[in-house]
Amino acid sequence: MDTTAIILEGPRSLGLDTVALAAPTEGDVVVEIATSGVSTGTEKLFWDGRMPPFPGMGYPLVPGYESLGEVVETTPGAGLRVGDTVFVPGADCYDGVRGLFGGASKRIVSAASRLTKVDAGMGENGALLALAATARHAIAGLRTELPDLIVGHGTLGRLLARLTVLAGGGPTVWEVAPDRMGGASGYDVIHPDTDETRDYGCIFDASGRADLLPELIGRIEKGGEIVLAGFYTDPISFAFPPAFMKEARLRVAAEWNANDMSVTRQLVEQGALSLDGLVTHRRSASDGAEAYETAFTDPACLKLLLNWKDVA
Repeated sequence: MDTTAIILEGPRSLGLDTVALAAPTEGDVVVEIATSGVSTGTEKLFWDGRMPPFPGMGYPLVPGYESLGEVVETTPGAGLRVGDTVFVPGADCYDGVRGLFGGASKRIVSAASRLTKVDAGMGENGALLALAATARHAIAGLRTELPDLIVGHGTLGRLLARLTVLAGGGPTVWEVAPDRMGGASGYDVIHPDTDETRDYGCIFDASGRADLLPELIGRIEKGGEIVLAGFYTDPISFAFPPAFMKEARLRVAAEWNANDMSVTRQLVEQGALSLDGLVTHRRSASDGAEAYETAFTDPACLKLLLNWKDVA
């Protein structure tokens, strides 16, 4: 069985091509993808060739770990039915092409246990579940507390802010890009130059900028915590004396787990957590090269979704 997929041949070399799919085995399902998201974090690093050594890394590869689709074929033991709507966190099902992420494809084959059944009424927002679950993990993971300050008002920063408000917090959010200052509800977005606060108890960085760490250390109270919620390519470094004086704590937030996904799905389906207003750009998957360029270079683009319904 063949499918059409986005193939990243190397840095900045991306296009649509045909690739062979592995045959489904017991417990697998075949999913026809309706929409897939473009990650401006890890996927951008593969696209521009800056991704540090990572298990499974290499080209050519199929990107994408934010996909939504419909089950079109099942096998015994799968536990899903034809017609079920599922969130797909990527798939490694291709012959001769790496599936490190693997969700940017017209069809995928996956163990049903890796997928999350969702309400079809969620629509395209279902593709945002991984990012929302990642934000939830940062806030509700190991030994956590709510952020007083969130750095960055991109998609992840907005989800962190929404979850914080939902949990009873009232965060401040820093943003420097004029195009990203709007869209807040229940919290304030300000330029860091206008903020004189030096005693934040907990700061979440959603910018992915390692060079901001010394500045953030200067903004916490004694014993305060800084949470690295983005993905960082540059080495993490800072001067020791300021961190020593503050008795600073540093935490790295990892990706979501099954419990995060389950809770996040429930929050969205119950209407407690809104995913509205996060998708700013939509493109046909047939325009993949242009779409990825836009997602990675246009500062006004929060989240770009690819539409697979018109791809053969």
